[in-house]
Amino acid sequence: MKTRGRIIAFLLLIVMFVATMGGTIKPILKDVNLGLDLQGGFEVLYQVKTLKDDGSKITEAMVSDTADALSRRVDVLGVSEPNIQVESNNRIRVQLAGVEDQDTARELLSTQANLTFRDVNDRLLLDGNDLKEGKAKADFDQNGRPIVTLEMKEADKFGKITTEISQMKPNNQLVIWLDFEEGVDSFAAEVGKPKPKFVSAPNVDVPINSSTVQISGSFSIEETTNLKGILNAGALPVKLEEIFSTSVGAQFGEQALTKTIFAGIVGIALIFLFMLFYYRIPGLVAVITLSVYIYLILVVFTAINGVLTLPGIAALMLGVGMAVDANILTYERIREELRVGKSVKTSFVSGAKSSFTAILDANITTLLAAVVLFIFGTSSVKGFATVLIISILVSFLTAVWGSRLLLGLLVHSGLLDGKTGLFGISKSRVHKPEEKIETLELSTKFDRFDFVSTRKKFYILSAVLLITGVAMLGIFKLNLGIDFSSGTRVEIVSDNRLISSEVSDYIDSIGHPSSDIVISGDNGNIAVVRYKEEFKQEDIKRFQSDLFAKYGENPNISAVSSTVGEELVKNAFKALLFAALGIVIYVAFRFEWRMGLASIIGLVHDAFFMLALFSIFRLEVDITFIAAVLTIIGYSINDTIVTFDRIRENLNHRGVISNAEELAEIVNKSLRQTLGRSVNTVLTVVFVVAALMALGAESIQNFSIALLIGLLAGTYSSIFISAQIWFDLKKREINKKGSIKVDVNKKQWGSDEPVV
Repeated sequence: MKTRGRIIAFLLLIVMFVATMGGTIKPILKDVNLGLDLQGGFEVLYQVKTLKDDGSKITEAMVSDTADALSRRVDVLGVSEPNIQVESNNRIRVQLAGVEDQDTARELLSTQANLTFRDVNDRLLLDGNDLKEGKAKADFDQNGRPIVTLEMKEADKFGKITTEISQMKPNNQLVIWLDFEEGVDSFAAEVGKPKPKFVSAPNVDVPINSSTVQISGSFSIEETTNLKGILNAGALPVKLEEIFSTSVGAQFGEQALTKTIFAGIVGIALIFLFMLFYYRIPGLVAVITLSVYIYLILVVFTAINGVLTLPGIAALMLGVGMAVDANILTYERIREELRVGKSVKTSFVSGAKSSFTAILDANITTLLAAVVLFIFGTSSVKGFATVLIISILVSFLTAVWGSRLLLGLLVHSGLLDGKTGLFGISKSRVHKPEEKIETLELSTKFDRFDFVSTRKKFYILSAVLLITGVAMLGIFKLNLGIDFSSGTRVEIVSDNRLISSEVSDYIDSIGHPSSDIVISGDNGNIAVVRYKEEFKQEDIKRFQSDLFAKYGENPNISAVSSTVGEELVKNAFKALLFAALGIVIYVAFRFEWRMGLASIIGLVHDAFFMLALFSIFRLEVDITFIAAVLTIIGYSINDTIVTFDRIRENLNHRGVISNAEELAEIVNKSLRQTLGRSVNTVLTVVFVVAALMALGAESIQNFSIALLIGLLAGTYSSIFISAQIWFDLKKREINKKGSIKVDVNKKQWGSDEPVV
């Protein structure tokens, strides 16, 4: 009955998971807020400046009032999920996803809405302070033409002004302006233009003694609605200068979403198949808990009103790789216990316990990198970091607690007793209990490798690669994207294949020549054009219109000022510095300072290797590259910590190390014992990254390439660099002291094991 009860409990939990997820996943997916890169829209970062250059300073209250005014203006557009944030106390970031008419939206946001009434000589007669607040209305005149009506505070004042204007014939026009700039704008300069800057200039033939004012002109209904909304939202108390902007066409966003989700499904399916094939029953448990993990990520993300972006989807899929890593660590430990002849129950308990500290340390160090990325990241990178943080926390819950609960039910039911094949271990690899083989003495597939004795060869190899990288960086420099170098990036999308020379001829003909054109996309239907100068709002609007007329799709345009570019470089450097510093402190605290130092040298090796390859192959380095580097720092330190955790365990087992030969034996043994786990972990993450590269959206191709390079470099450095540097540092200690021994009084968290 006990056996049957646990099996029934296992099956009931599966049924509960399936029923819960199947019944709620659709509404959850419906509630996910998609970023503008997945549904189209635009993002603008404004620098807030005073209206007059009189030395006055921007206050927190002014910025807050401006953000409130922008929020009220966005309401006019009917955007369901606007995102307006104050940054650095003097900037406002506005993200509007799903906006179809981006030009109108940007114009509506940036208009200061300082309404003034002037004569033809530009003399100020009335301004917004003379109007009743919130009384602007969109209406129609007696001929059915759209107009905007306003209410004056004092009818007598308006009567005096119109009396004066009516006597100025033939120049009896009351000119109505929005955002008149003294010394720049004038009625005389604008009156003959097809689209003058002033709103309207009606003739005043007789005095108007009414509190109601009509603004008429060649307005559309939408224009009067927007003008009414701007006036009722209030004039901005400041000037707004665009220092960063990006826009994404709706169709491009939809294609990116479809491709990336498909890539994710393929990558995760490959992980599931691998786990089932290699680990059998534990692999099945991993598949179940990974499915629950993905579901919980979406639940948490929608609960906090997160905005899902392309990098966020990538972080979700990479989180699957991290959750798999925790499972692999536990399963490999269980398999080791089974191989020495222990029972399934004993192996499960011992394997789960011995793997906990490595899983905890690996997750905390990756979490450190994610938190640093969140603090210093902007926009979609912050979204990436948010998903990564949630992924780490949830994966710890599902992979550690969930997997052990489900596998524990099967193990303690007795159903798996003696069936090592269900754990992926053949009978021939299992020792008999009477042989009294310990887990740390087990043979591995890699016993023929002597890593320590060949370490100098790998030092030389890495030195050659890094020196070559330095030379290449000196010659070619980095191909910095506009995120860091400032300028404008235009992504032209077409239904047909694009030819670089034809694109060049066309953009030259419309006044925007560029020699930096790259054709990409699966069918060669995307052209990326870069400019060193930052386009202004008027340039972007006109350029978008021309490209849409030519290619039938709205282009994606990003513009970054030099100020933002410089700040992103500084923030990127700070992010890498603080992440590395946090990790070295943590590793030194949890292990010892030599392991912390060796870990950081390995991380610097990996980061620089990625930079060198990006320089050599002229791949664009943008803000998502920094996200990739920090992610790899997390993965690389994860791998290194697992290796050091095993070294520590083998040292504990030995007790006293008398010479360098014994130390080399321990390092070699530890690397052989963890190499299988390292290969399996990297392989599962590579499945996802390869799927993103082959099938994902074009905009995260470089991000995926950086991850792949970093994964391979991280595995290499953990084995051939970090562990070997630690050996050399520890060898010097032995040479000084004559021997080293374990400090039996110092315990590890969650473990009874002493440490060195």
